[in-house]
Amino acid sequence: MFLEQILSVSELNAYVQRSLSSDPILQGVRLRGEISNFKRHSSGHLYFSLKDEAARIQCVMFRQSAQMCALRPEDGFQVVALGRAALYPRDGQYQFYIESMRMDGVGALYLRYEQLRRKLMEEGLFDAALKKPLPLLPRGVGIVTSETGAVIRDIQNVASRRHPGVPLFLYPAKVQGDGSAEDVARGILYLDEYNEADIIIIARGGGSLEDLWAFNEEIVARAIYDCSKPVISAVGHETDTSLSDFAADARAPTPSAAAEIAVPKLEALEEEIARCAARLTRGVNMRIAAMRERTRALSHRLTIRRPDRVIAENRLRVARLSEMIALCARQAFGPRRMRVNGLIERLNALDPTRVLTRGYAILTDESGRCLPDAAAVDIGQRIVVRMRDGTVGARVSDKG
Repeated sequence: MFLEQILSVSELNAYVQRSLSSDPILQGVRLRGEISNFKRHSSGHLYFSLKDEAARIQCVMFRQSAQMCALRPEDGFQVVALGRAALYPRDGQYQFYIESMRMDGVGALYLRYEQLRRKLMEEGLFDAALKKPLPLLPRGVGIVTSETGAVIRDIQNVASRRHPGVPLFLYPAKVQGDGSAEDVARGILYLDEYNEADIIIIARGGGSLEDLWAFNEEIVARAIYDCSKPVISAVGHETDTSLSDFAADARAPTPSAAAEIAVPKLEALEEEIARCAARLTRGVNMRIAAMRERTRALSHRLTIRRPDRVIAENRLRVARLSEMIALCARQAFGPRRMRVNGLIERLNALDPTRVLTRGYAILTDESGRCLPDAAAVDIGQRIVVRMRDGTVGARVSDKG
């Protein structure tokens, strides 16, 4: 009689695991492929896929092996990995466990990424000097991302927590697959012309290089460069770097971080306003105090140097100087005046005309020459007799 054999899932997975582990062909396998969907766990383990044109396999590289590996793997790297094929019993997942890894060239997608990056960089699209400053308090924040998923919810939660008064404007865009790059570029253009938004966030959650490729397309990079408003790129995780990150005016490691950059914290703004008001008040008070002190000093100087007081002091000084000059003049010229007066009196006493007042007369010839005695006069000569009140003419008739 045939006995039905029933295995549990654990038993089946354990059997397959032992079968794979005992197969020498699956031990020490060197596998060539392109890294995709790379993730570095906080434990130090590395998780990613290796793929070629037709297939892919999940890979694990434990922390000890990762620490000894000189290569720092990234999405798009073409590598040769040494390891073993095995089954993870808990999930029943067929995986490749890597012990070491080296570069084997660059994957086609990564090569395309590098070529476009160099091209746009040479054209100046990534020039740091052209980056636009972010507004301190935007009227609104435009967001280009999928309308479903965790990204938009994370941005909304962070923004509402930081400043509920800043509105968010979503342009729902396709962020993965065919047409996604064109959709993202249209969203940037739309929000650039939308007056209520002062800043734009383009965002997407993490993923492989293929998943994030829309943000590595030239049309998106040029849309960011041509945008008149500042753009924040928040694509993937912190370790992911897309061309939109280079073209944007600011890069955020995550969409939540982008919301923190774009939306200021209300409490911080209020504290800064309070600090500015306090500084302004202190500055005004110090200025007023300085002006009051200057006014007091000028008032004191004006009190000391009042024009009417100065004029009065100068007038008093002039009067004193006048008195001193008069005194000096009297002291210096008094004796001389007395002497002069004495000389004048003596001269007056000797003045021949003074005798005329006493009845005498002075005789002169017609030319005015004085006739001192009779010998100077001839008979018949005309003479002039000068008296006190005038002169008379006379002729000499005799002399004795």
